[in-house]
Amino acid sequence: MKVKLKNVFVIYFLVSVIGLMYALLQLGQPCDCTLHLKSASDLLHAKEKKLSQLHSELKRLQGREKALEPAEQELSVIYAITPTYARLVQKAELVRLSQTLLHVKNLHWIVVEDSPVKTQLVSELLAQSRLRFTHLHAETPKEHKRKESDPNWLKPRGVEQRNLALQWLRENRQLGDKGTVYFADDDNTYSLRLFDEIRSTKRVSVWPVGLVGGLRFERPLVENGRVVGFYTAWKPSRPFPMDMAGFAVSLPLLLANREARFDLQAERGYLESSLLQSLVSIEELEPKADNCTKVRAGGVRPDCASSIPMQPSRLKCPPDR
Repeated sequence: MKVKLKNVFVIYFLVSVIGLMYALLQLGQPCDCTLHLKSASDLLHAKEKKLSQLHSELKRLQGREKALEPAEQELSVIYAITPTYARLVQKAELVRLSQTLLHVKNLHWIVVEDSPVKTQLVSELLAQSRLRFTHLHAETPKEHKRKESDPNWLKPRGVEQRNLALQWLRENRQLGDKGTVYFADDDNTYSLRLFDEIRSTKRVSVWPVGLVGGLRFERPLVENGRVVGFYTAWKPSRPFPMDMAGFAVSLPLLLANREARFDLQAERGYLESSLLQSLVSIEELEPKADNCTKVRAGGVRPDCASSIPMQPSRLKCPPDR
């Protein structure tokens, strides 16, 4: 059957008119992209709000944080790592330590709480400290936690927290960065001269520590500028019979040895050795504090100090002056 050309044009015209009318009707209808546009708008608004909050926080911190002088910026950074846990004297000891660190040039304080979350007490204390800081938290596994009735030596505290701080350094600093890492517990006291001396640490530096290990002090023994042994009362056969307050490690050394860490399963008194054995030998230790003849750090726990006899030790080690 032949189709007339006229009929073809009529059909084409009708289809075109119907299509045009449908398109005109759709102009007033909401399109499917409305929901996507709304989601994008909400996301943009949320990001702008977060950016505003961060800007406000930055302005607040700029007013509180101690500004670095030009001369300080040339100094290598000292990273003071402090594990802490909730107790009655926690705030007092953190305030005391922060007041000391405030006088140290170009210092970054890494505070790690033994807690499932960051607590308000520590957060507010750090915000008011005027120090550059990083606030972290890591809860010690229950099987490794010390009970209130347990003696201090039964289980070491701060292992997971120190390891988290080391992890943070490895994730946020590069191998070429200069610096010194010091494990500054909040229940010790520190001489400002200590921080000046450890800034030049090439690998691991060491010095005496007062009121520790049942003695008036413990110290490395030095001959001709090199460490040859240790003066300590408890297990002198340990690889590194030193207190946590008695050594500092260079940042490049820790970054180059990414597996170096404290062993949570370490035997009593071997926690420091578990880290140092993977970093240095005794012959490579760098004696500070006038060849380890001056005390630059010490414990302040009354329970430790009260058990130390008052008579002079057979080794003379004058306090820091």
